[in-house]
Order: sequence, then structure tokens, then C-alpha cells
Amino acid sequence: MAENDKHRARIFLHRGDLVQARAAWEAAVKDDRRTGTPRELSNSLGNLGNTLALAGLFEEADACYKEVLAIQRDERDPHAIAHTLVNLGNLYIGADKPEKARPYYLEALDLLKPLNDHRALGILYHNLAMDEARRQHWNESLRLFTQALDAHRIVGNEEGLAGTYSQMGKMFLDSGQSVEAERCFNNATEHFIKLGNPAGEAAVLRELADLYERRQDTVAAIRCVERLHHLALGTGRAPSTADRDRLTRLRAARS
Repeated sequence: MAENDKHRARIFLHRGDLVQARAAWEAAVKDDRRTGTPRELSNSLGNLGNTLALAGLFEEADACYKEVLAIQRDERDPHAIAHTLVNLGNLYIGADKPEKARPYYLEALDLLKPLNDHRALGILYHNLAMDEARRQHWNESLRLFTQALDAHRIVGNEEGLAGTYSQMGKMFLDSGQSVEAERCFNNATEHFIKLGNPAGEAAVLRELADLYERRQDTVAAIRCVERLHHLALGTGRAPSTADRDRLTRLRAARS
């Protein structure tokens, strides 16, 4: 019965139906409490927590993750514990309570370093760097973003590289370092192109266009917005009204 519920839950999640996915995971949890092993129960609870987090039900997700953590501590599985700690940290970031996320991230870091889980470490260093940037601790943020990039490179995580370069660029912008920001945004676009991710590339191009406009480099800003038009047409959509208006304004300014 639990396996059927889990299969249904994955299908509903794939479809984006969080209400039905939640109900199926709750049924799976109920079955695993009755007949499953602790590991099966923790897996079902973890998936329920993920579904609740996606639905914005942070308190319910928190309760799931903390029960998972208690089971994993009993099982003494440091790798699983670390991933649940990261989930808890991410949950508090999503709930706009970054101060509560930090202790979970730091405990996860202590567990992941000896395990050499570079994929997880890349994500964790990125999250910690974002927290330091929010605190305007620019040097520490840069150090952690650099460690995130190193970890992403070890495992060839193109998505991680793209996302980290993008956020690193925003950190440089916020700290008044536009040349470094430009370099990061350009690196991010290269990785989004490799991934075939036009939405990611478009988001970075808008950051670059803003940067160039602030510098009064109209030619470079036009190049970015023209690329936005090309990306939209390439995905079968018309360029947005905002992008069309911006291109018209920039071309008029250049004339």
C-alpha cells in the first residue's frame, strides 16, 4: 500500500498537483509508521516535508524535517543528516527567517566536509554566501561563493555554476564592484547557454542591461536587450512589452 501511495505522490508532484501529492505522501507516512522501517518512514516524511515546503506550509514542513532528523540521528547516518539540515536551512530562508537557517547550514557543513560530497557542498557554500551577502559581509560572501564554484567544478555542476555566478554578480553589484559583477554575469550567461536554459540567460541579461545603463554604455545595453528579443522568438514567444519598450528607448538614446 505504501509503495502505491509513493508512486502516486511522485506522479502528482511531476504534474505540479501539490494538494494530491501531499495527500498521497501523508498516506505513505501513515503506512510506514505501521509497517515500514525507520529509513522508509524518514524517506516518506522527507518527501512530505518537501511537498509542504513547495506549498509554502513552512510550519508543517518544519515538523516533518525535524522528525526525519530525529530518525536519522538514531540511525547515525551523517550524509542523510546533513541533507536534512540543509533542507531545514532552506526552509527558513524560504520563510524569510535567514537567522534561523544559519545554524543548520553550519552543522551540515561540518558533516559534509569529511564526506567530500562536493555536489552538496557547492549548494551549501552558495547558500552561506547568500546569507553573508544579506549581512553585507562582502569578503566572507566572496570567499564562500568562490568555494561554491570550486565544488561545482569538481562535479561538473553546470546549473550550480550558472546560479552561483549569477548571485555572485548581484553581490558584487550590491557592494559597488561593477567590473567584477559584469564578469560574473557574463560567466553566468555562458553556463546558461551550455545548459540550454533561455529563462536563466534572460534573467542575467536583464541584470547586465541594467548595469550597462547605469554606466551609460548604451551600445552594450542594446546588445543585451536585442539578445532578449532573440531568446523570446527562439522559444516561440513575442518579446515582452517591457523589453520592446526598453529597446526602443535605448535606440532613441543612441541616435
